Amino acid sequence: MPEPVPAAQPAAGAPEEPTEEAKPEPEQDEPPADGAVENPAKEEPGSTELTGLFVEKPPDSVVAVAGADVSFIARVDSTTLTRKPTMKWLKGKWLDLGSKAGKHLKFTETYDRNTKIYTYEMKIVKVVPGDAGGYRCEVTAKDKCDSSTFEISVEVAQQEEQADILSAFKRADAGEDEGDLDFSALLKATKKRKKPEKEEPDIDVWELLKNAHPSEYEKIAFQYGITDLRGMLKRLKKMKAEPKHSEAFLKKLESCYSVEKGKKIVLTCEVVDPNVQVKWLKNGQEIKPSAKYIMESNGNIRTLTINKTNLADDAAYECVVGEDKCFTEVFVKEPPVTITKLMDDYHVVVGERVEFEIEVSEEGAHVMWFFEDIELHKDKDSKFRFKKDGKKHTLIINEATLDDIGMYHAWTNGGHTKGELEVEEKQLEVLQDIADLTVKATDQAVFKCEVSDDKVTGKWFKDGVEVLPSDRIKMTHVGRFHRLTINDVKPEDAGDYTFVPDGYALSLSAKLNFLEIKIDYVPRQDPPKIHLDTTGNMVSQNTIIVVAGNKLRLDVEITGEPAPTVVWSKGDKPITDTEGRVRVESRKDLSCFVIEGAEREDEGNYTICVTNPAGEDKAVLFVKIVDVPDPPENVKCTGVGEDCGTIIWDPPKFDGGAPLKGYLMERKKKGSSRWTKLNFDVYNSTTYEAKRMIEGVLYEMRVFAVNSIGLSPPSLTSKPFMPIAPTSEPTRLTVHDVTDHTCSLKWFAPERIGAGGLDGYVIEYCKEGDTEWVTANSELCERQGFVVRGLPVGEKINFRVVAVNVAGRSAPATLSQPVTIREIMEHPKIRLPRELRTKYIRKVGDKINLTVPFQGKPRPVATWFKDGQPVDPKMINVRNSNVDTILFIRSAEREHSGKYELLLQIENMEDRATIEIRVVEKPGPPVNVKVTDVWGFNAALEWQPPTDDGNCEITGYTIQKADMKTKDWFTVYERNRRTHCTVSDLIMGNEYMFRVYSENLCGLSEEPRQSKNTAVIAKTGLVCKENPYKEKDMACMPKFTQPLVDRSVVAGYSTAISCSVKGFPRPKIVWMKNKMIIGEDPKYLMQNNQGVLTLNIRKPSTFDGGKYSCMAVNDLGQDEVECKLDVRAAIILEKK
Repeated sequence: MPEPVPAAQPAAGAPEEPTEEAKPEPEQDEPPADGAVENPAKEEPGSTELTGLFVEKPPDSVVAVAGADVSFIARVDSTTLTRKPTMKWLKGKWLDLGSKAGKHLKFTETYDRNTKIYTYEMKIVKVVPGDAGGYRCEVTAKDKCDSSTFEISVEVAQQEEQADILSAFKRADAGEDEGDLDFSALLKATKKRKKPEKEEPDIDVWELLKNAHPSEYEKIAFQYGITDLRGMLKRLKKMKAEPKHSEAFLKKLESCYSVEKGKKIVLTCEVVDPNVQVKWLKNGQEIKPSAKYIMESNGNIRTLTINKTNLADDAAYECVVGEDKCFTEVFVKEPPVTITKLMDDYHVVVGERVEFEIEVSEEGAHVMWFFEDIELHKDKDSKFRFKKDGKKHTLIINEATLDDIGMYHAWTNGGHTKGELEVEEKQLEVLQDIADLTVKATDQAVFKCEVSDDKVTGKWFKDGVEVLPSDRIKMTHVGRFHRLTINDVKPEDAGDYTFVPDGYALSLSAKLNFLEIKIDYVPRQDPPKIHLDTTGNMVSQNTIIVVAGNKLRLDVEITGEPAPTVVWSKGDKPITDTEGRVRVESRKDLSCFVIEGAEREDEGNYTICVTNPAGEDKAVLFVKIVDVPDPPENVKCTGVGEDCGTIIWDPPKFDGGAPLKGYLMERKKKGSSRWTKLNFDVYNSTTYEAKRMIEGVLYEMRVFAVNSIGLSPPSLTSKPFMPIAPTSEPTRLTVHDVTDHTCSLKWFAPERIGAGGLDGYVIEYCKEGDTEWVTANSELCERQGFVVRGLPVGEKINFRVVAVNVAGRSAPATLSQPVTIREIMEHPKIRLPRELRTKYIRKVGDKINLTVPFQGKPRPVATWFKDGQPVDPKMINVRNSNVDTILFIRSAEREHSGKYELLLQIENMEDRATIEIRVVEKPGPPVNVKVTDVWGFNAALEWQPPTDDGNCEITGYTIQKADMKTKDWFTVYERNRRTHCTVSDLIMGNEYMFRVYSENLCGLSEEPRQSKNTAVIAKTGLVCKENPYKEKDMACMPKFTQPLVDRSVVAGYSTAISCSVKGFPRPKIVWMKNKMIIGEDPKYLMQNNQGVLTLNIRKPSTFDGGKYSCMAVNDLGQDEVECKLDVRAAIILEKK
């Protein structure tokens, strides 16, 4: 639908009087420029193009000033509507603004009962940069719909007040419209200036427009003679504007983002302060964190991740830091629209209606129609009409002409289909001509003819004068039959009668003879006499030909005195019925034999016998019934090509009693109900090649037989067949390897495979100089490689490869030169994998599977050795191939450890590689665990390493203690690397026993080793002895001996920050995040061990980053340390 052209908008400020030189004329040849509008209702009348349901639309492009109000008005005429129209205001593709109504967006609706016009208004209060973008207003009323699109651009208001130049451009003679701009007249007025202008230096108009306020655009256009201001403004929007300096942002959001529906998109900006908090807004509404919206902070980087985008995410987004903002717009791409129902072919005659119909996957999808390479548009003068009904789209040609022959295409953003239109000139065939008639006075005369087209009309003429209907003369047209009936024939009715079909240079003529009967009375007896009229076209030598279904009326004149008796019979059976389908009617001197709706069974010899006393007369007539032929039989497809197919069939069993003229063929796509004619002229042969079909589409065929009577019923539909063609030749045929008796070939698939697919390949070879090719494979090769075996040594052989599908063989791919069959010697080389170049460690019971590739020609001999001896096949399995060797141990044991050597030999050449394998298990327990000393609340332990280290290094020891009373074991140390330790914090008066586990790469030993003796913590006396010395005052204020250290961690992995403090009395410890005290949050675990302070953070997220501080407080004072924790987002590599 064409968009309306917006009228010029009134400029802000007081108007100035126009100068005499620049007075505008009231013309509207040029459209005015876009501008900010306060009230579009004041647009100049006649400047909006009225189409569809709208009588007034919003301007298609508007520049609004930030902070000002802007209104848009649309008017709908309801005089032709049966119900009230519904209006929707949309932003982008699908965002319904009705749900956003409030202080910022206001919608009003009014109705004028006199003019029956609805007025709809959308007002944006205090425009913000996020309001910029594309908008659409859509009105619906029952089965009618119309829409209009417009775009809003937002400019930042300038600080200095601009001079009002536009007031000089107002009309001086426009009456009520004075004040509206007439920019087109202004442009024309500039041409009338005749005063010479001073030469001025070249000025870049683009720079002027970029730096000017929108209200000055027309002034600049007038000053520099710009005639296409609208086009320059559109280009100006696309030019990259200089970014405004921001105090809060180092790098702002991109101007726009694009993402496919269902995908993820990340919006990223960079702020100046790494600790500042940001807000994310969508269409002015704050976004809350959720599974769909993920907000992250990483140093100075702030990101918003939108998962699984849909059409509702197509909106404007803002990142807000205090009073500073940055904007962007996200465009969500819809999935491609596919074509679910393909276009059918048409075969019509001139003047017939053609409807190309398709179905698409989405309602309201945009479909482009093309005729050959020309796009079809909806114009008033165009013969093409377009129709949309849900998912159905139709291209209509009301009256097809010969100029419309060709291929028609329909395109969507995700599909394409085409259909062919064939148009033939009209041809009219006469199936039954008019017969001459001889009638008597007062009888009825009926002229009848049959033509091939039941829609053809015509006129009757007598001696060149048109026959007009009356009470006695009737003209009828039923189907293909045209009749002229004359009742009560009179002598003046005799003459030449002609039927002329309308629109054809054709005429059918016959003669009406009037028979006068004169009766003379002769008083004597006359023998009876039968008078047969054999002048008609249908009667020849007493044979009457009747078309099946037609009426036969045979009037036989009989004379004789006295009146003879008439008897009709078929064979030996007399016909006596006077009523019914076959009957005899008797009149004076006339006997009528009638057959209504002739059938094939009515064919035969009929006898009329008349008798009276004077004698007898007899006549024999043969009635032949002719009909349309039976349908052809056994229609089938015998062969196909890329766009053609060969069809054969058998002639019909019964030709209808008339010789066959030929056949007509029709085809259709499988699943379609529309048949397309393939020929208009009858085709004589029973073999036909149908062409101009689409490869890969299933077709069905049927055949009609034609004789002089008409068209047979259609034959049974053939089995579906598909036009397909062989593939192109395989590509990049190369020789991969050659031995003394084999040649290995490789190639790539054909560039064009087609709808027939690819079944496989045939490999052929021949000796150089021979022409007979030998097939190397008995069955089709499905892979793109083959080894030809049994070749003679030293011969030069040519090779070629042919692709095969259901359509046959492709062109061959041939090597450019013959190949000499002789193996090439290559030194043996072991390609030891990187992981096997160091010590290979496995646990007892694991599976060992080592694959070592190698190269060499002829095939090398691979041999494995363990510690200098050949491997035992009972313990170790070895498998060798042409390109690698595999050493396999199903369940590894300690005795499998050692150095393995691989020897690769070709005759006197060799290569070696060594692999060290170590099989490990858990160690044994330590030995000689004992308590060596006890003092105070402490006990000293010692032990010796285990005798069995599990074939690998001991990584540490685990020490546990148990009270002899409870005998509950508690772990004291883990992974203690020394063979001695000191156990502290024992309880006075208790006796303790100890045990030790050893640990290596496989884990802890199965059993611990318990100490041989115990540790007894003796009780001391309760007598308090005064110290012989003066105690030192240990009191001091808290002081951190080890500060907190800045850390950077990965989100999702637990971490800890630590520091140490001293002070007496023991200080109270307070942990804070961003100066806020951390309470009883289960995410944090605070520990204090002998003055070592630790804060454990469980699985931090990006929101846990910030400044952490630790404060120690006692009666003497306080101290505080802090650090910065940076939480990085985990990097997830998406699979491509």
